Amino acid sequence: MEASGVADSLLSGACVLFTLGMFSTGLSDLRHMRMTRSVDSVQFLPFLTTDVNNLSWLSYGVLKGDGTLIIVNTVGAVLQTLYILVYLHYCPQKAKVIQTKSTQRLSFSLTIATLLTSASWSLYGFRLSDPYIMVPNLPGILTSFIRLWLFWKYPREQDRNYRLLQT
Repeated sequence: MEASGVADSLLSGACVLFTLGMFSTGLSDLRHMRMTRSVDSVQFLPFLTTDVNNLSWLSYGVLKGDGTLIIVNTVGAVLQTLYILVYLHYCPQKAKVIQTKSTQRLSFSLTIATLLTSASWSLYGFRLSDPYIMVPNLPGILTSFIRLWLFWKYPREQDRNYRLLQT
């Protein structure tokens, strides 16, 4: 196999791995919502945008006849829809990061996973000279950097339910 073929296979594998990893980050949110019967530390918007993105990519995969895109985005759409349904079931109201000046309700793992996933798919699209793969992932990179900036600007507060011991 040529070096470029090996590189393409490795990049394709990285895209699938990072994507499935990103989709699975919501499982901890799902478990948390079910255990606490609330959405107190979970954001809704990432579930919605990822689900819409999955459905769009699934359509593109069907048009292109790309089994990898079809499988990955079917799994993603099913998981994101499940996360949305559970969220809506337990959600009395939605908290906002900027209004509260807190990233307590923002998922750092999802931010990193989205950055890695979007970057790898953009690189894959660039490598294949396919703007339909590359361009739609650029917003994921941008929004990940915005969320990283929010984590920097509004760091998570330490648990204040305890007092430091005096010595």
